[in-house]
Amino acid sequence: MDRYSKILGCLLGTAVGDAVGLKREGLSKKRARRLFGAPPLAPDLLLNRGLCSDDTEHTQMVGRALVISKGDTQVFEKQLARELKRWLLTMPAGIGLATLRSCFKLLLGFHPEHSGVYSAGNGPAMRSALLGLCASSESQLQELVRCCTRVTHIDPRAEQGALLVAQAARLSITEPGRTPIEFLSGIVESVQGDELKRSIANAVRHLERHSSPEEFAQDQGWGEGVTGYINQTVPAALYCWAYSPDQLRESVENAVMLGGDTDSVAAITGAICGANLGAEAIPAEWKQGLTEWPRTVSWMEHLADRLSQSPQPAETLLPPPMHWLATIPRNLVFALLVLTLWSRRLLPPY
Repeated sequence: MDRYSKILGCLLGTAVGDAVGLKREGLSKKRARRLFGAPPLAPDLLLNRGLCSDDTEHTQMVGRALVISKGDTQVFEKQLARELKRWLLTMPAGIGLATLRSCFKLLLGFHPEHSGVYSAGNGPAMRSALLGLCASSESQLQELVRCCTRVTHIDPRAEQGALLVAQAARLSITEPGRTPIEFLSGIVESVQGDELKRSIANAVRHLERHSSPEEFAQDQGWGEGVTGYINQTVPAALYCWAYSPDQLRESVENAVMLGGDTDSVAAITGAICGANLGAEAIPAEWKQGLTEWPRTVSWMEHLADRLSQSPQPAETLLPPPMHWLATIPRNLVFALLVLTLWSRRLLPPY
């Protein structure tokens, strides 16, 4: 499996996880099952077609910043800040409060080192998997994660969660013979923060007993759903990946069926699985079910190609453009679809 396949797998894994989980976002596990049923699942926001949210867009912006920065973390941070400012101006739907406040600060002229707010939301984790594939060393990875996190979130818990996601995504590169359970067992002692450390240790115990993701979530107190708090989102996503590491579909479906912040948990799960298994692991019908524009599957393939060749300091490699002007009408249509979906949620079954 080559580097291109891993990077494309990460991009597409994020997108399909996001799209499959989007319809159930914010619903409890029981209500989501009553409204939309059990697996098999599909990216079917409307008319059996899938759309993506900010989870995918943030990963794409990180990818562009990585290509443009050519391995320079300071350039990466500034470029990501530019991307986020432009992204906010396209009026994205469902933006998290911490990210919204940080992007406004960027628009007001704050340096990306000082634009972040104190929040332990899962925004940094939903865009960090790609960093794991593109960093040239563990030290560079930590610096990239720090820059990528603090532009919106300065709570140390957010950075630690994002780092774990990035490290999981690069497992097949750094330790190709190691299993996800061995990976999680090995990082427990190095995890910063008692709450996250306890959750990862508990995940290892449950994995050794072959407990299902739902059983793990129930034991963690997340029986009604996994929230956007990073110390819930990250352990849940890591567990879904480690429970069925060779089956991207099963991992993503398990993440969605936990309820709560389903699109983000599933997007992170899909990103980690896709990064380790490659683009070939993406279910063909899920990939075909994506109706994303202007950043299509072909667009993501182009970005993956550029990332697989980076960094090349002597060459000028340009990533595909984000098509910001075209994104504005796309986001308006997306917002209308989301409002329609939320209206449906007001109706039975309850």
